[in-house]
Amino acid sequence: MVLDCKQLFDIPGERVAIDCLLDLSDYELFSGKPFAEPVQIKGIAENRAGIVSLSMNCSFRLSLLCDRCLDAFERQFSYDFSHVLVQSLHSEDDEYDYIVVEDNMLDLDDLALSDILLALPVKNLCKEDCKGLCPVCGVNRNTETCECLKKQVDPRLEKLGELLK
Repeated sequence: MVLDCKQLFDIPGERVAIDCLLDLSDYELFSGKPFAEPVQIKGIAENRAGIVSLSMNCSFRLSLLCDRCLDAFERQFSYDFSHVLVQSLHSEDDEYDYIVVEDNMLDLDDLALSDILLALPVKNLCKEDCKGLCPVCGVNRNTETCECLKKQVDPRLEKLGELLK
């Protein structure tokens, strides 16, 4: 969606409601195409006393693989983002504080995608206390138990174990 910001910049008090869907079903992320449904974007762009701001909420569902146990799971996400929109910058120091809207047209899809990618967690876990896979036999320790780690002793610590006996 492209947002025409000309009236927003020209008319103090102007407001534009945003309600759209962003289809990212073909977007590759985490070695797959995790966006199970379109991203719902709702928000408002408004000019308050000559300052144009954009506030939006992006909600979506991802189909992911757990980084510890490799099980597939789905998780719902909802993020709030806000930006100050400007037509030009006076200093390059302000480059990261504002969104420059060239030719009064803002590509809301690109902005929402970059915000989402920066907000996503680095580690995807099926549950917070996921036990992962056994490093010896490879069994999923969330669903099965194994004796691998109980039997093995780190060879560097064997002498300490003898002292405790």
